[in-house]
Parts: sequence; C-alpha cells; structure tokens
Amino acid sequence: MTRLERLRSRMAATNTDLVVLAPGPHMRWLLGFAPSPDERACFLLVGQEQAGFVMPALNASDARQHTDLPFWEWPDDDGPDAALDAGLQTVCRSVRSISVDERMRADHAFLLLDAVPNSARGFASETVGALRMIKEPGELAALRENALIADLSQSALRSAIRDGVTERELANVAKAVFEAEGAHMGFGVVGAGAHSSYPHHHTGDMPVRPGDVIVVDIGGTKQGYYSDITRMACLGTPPEDYAEVHVVVEGAVQMALQAIRPGVEANAIDAAARDVIRAAGFGEFFTHRTGHGLGCEIHEPPYVTASSETILEEGMVFTVEPGIYLPGRFGIRLEEVAVVTSNGCDILSGLPRSLYVA
Repeated sequence: MTRLERLRSRMAATNTDLVVLAPGPHMRWLLGFAPSPDERACFLLVGQEQAGFVMPALNASDARQHTDLPFWEWPDDDGPDAALDAGLQTVCRSVRSISVDERMRADHAFLLLDAVPNSARGFASETVGALRMIKEPGELAALRENALIADLSQSALRSAIRDGVTERELANVAKAVFEAEGAHMGFGVVGAGAHSSYPHHHTGDMPVRPGDVIVVDIGGTKQGYYSDITRMACLGTPPEDYAEVHVVVEGAVQMALQAIRPGVEANAIDAAARDVIRAAGFGEFFTHRTGHGLGCEIHEPPYVTASSETILEEGMVFTVEPGIYLPGRFGIRLEEVAVVTSNGCDILSGLPRSLYVA
C-alpha cells in the first residue's frame, strides 16, 4: 500500500474529507519531495478520490519533475483564490471536515479556511502525522545508519578534549565527522563546566578546563532522517558528587527503557524516568520532558511527557533523555533513541552511557 493509499485509509477512519499540506515534512514524507516554501501559497489537496497541487506558476515547472499529480497554477498578477477554488471543486466539492498542516503559514491557513467556511477543522498531525509515527523498515534503516554516524561523531569529539579547547572547536570536530559520512550536522550542543547545567546551551567559545564536566548533545541528518544522542565527558577528575548524580540519571534511563512496550501510554515512560529522579531528591532539577519522536524531523510525535496519552505501538521511535541540572555547577543528560518492538524496545546507539574521562 502506498503512503497516499494509507493516508486515505486514515482519512476514512477519522471521517476526514480533505487533507491540505504545505511544503514541509508532511508533504515530503507523503510524496518524496516538497517545493521550497515562501510567501506564495502552495497547497497539496488530498481527497478520497483526487489529489493535486495549488501551485505558484513560478514553481510549477520544477515541481512537475517530481510528481504526476495535477496542478492548478496561479500567477503573481492574479493571486491564488481562483486556483484554490478550482482545485477544491475537483478534489473535494463538499468539505465537511478538513485536516490542515499545522506548519502552514498563518496567512495561507486563513486563505484556505475562508474557502471552506463551514468545515470541521483538525490538524494533519492526526492524519499524516499519525502515519509518520509508525516507521517503515526503510525509515528504521536510515535511523540506524544515522545513529552509527552520531556515535562516530561523539567518539571523535571525545578524542579532541584537552585543556583550552573551546566548546565550538569540539562541536566542529563532530561536524567534520558528519560531513565525512555524507551527513549534515543539524545541531551541536556542547556545554562545559557550569554551561552543562543549561539544557539547551548555545555552544560558544568558552575553553574547557581541568575538572569541567561536558554535556555533548549532537545530531545530524542523512537521507532525510535524523540522529540525536547525548553523552557526558570530563577533562580530568569530575566534581566530587558527579558520580552520585550520574548514577541517578542512568537509573532513570534504564527504568524508562524497561517501561517501553506496545500498549503503554507515553506518559508512563515519562513517569518511570521522573520517579527515579524524584526519589533521589533531584525532582526540581529535571526541567523538561523525557523525550520526543525522531524521524524526518528532529522533534516530532510521539512526545514523551507527563500529559501524553499516546499509546505506544511497534515501530514508533523516540528519545529517552532524562537529565538533572544543578545551577551554576553542572548538568547531566543521557539520551538514547528507542524503537518500540513487539515486546519492548531496541536502542540505536552503541556508545556506552558511562562518563568519558579525557
């Protein structure tokens, strides 16, 4: 079954007449390509029988190289209203329920919703997004390859730790490995010393000094899919109570991974990690969710939060990354990417979670 056929089955199951996507991850997943987004309205209209593009004429010739779907083009001089009306008349004359790409520009969404004023409205996260959460074998293979590259990047970065090297220089070592493996480093959080206590530190030019703990959260993309891994390193002897805190975070990771299996709500995974950290007296220092989905976006459903009622299914992929952040001192985050299996989970990284001491 093609992805478009799977989407139509999902539309039938959710009583959705029309799905409308903007250029972006949903469209790229569904069709294998997406035009470059700009201020010109571009919509992919998907009904139960027909589908096609409302497309700026400027971009139509290039987009036709990637799809056989029909186009309703609009030139800059005319604007998109007539083309949108023609597309809607062909794809879905009566729109009782519409699923709109949540990443669509607000002005484009207003234009679209004005054209279907009496429809019930939902987000494409409930249609396309629900399909994207269950990874296909090819997607899992791409995620595994990317995880291996991230492991190599972490290892290379560790070998570069020395007195005086800066956070940015370490991040650039990881970036070079991604590029050598045909990947692109999407992000590189390297926080040394007290900077490690900032969960989303902006990597800068602070030099690493003896005794500094270093949090390294890196990820890259290849073949349209991401990696994401966080490990801890230190130059020389870590702070006196570092080992105690590391054990707690490691325990939280282990308990969360053990809780993963089909049929469990995502909030139970968050609770498994959070309960360990609370019991050790560090609850107030775990300041973020336990994880997020990973695929053709670095953050996508399912989200592993205290409020998430998403029921885990085989093939879902998400991070498990509890942390403890002691202000002005140090922070510890350990992150795995987990794949839900029939009776538990697999993790994609092969790199140990123990502290690396340079």
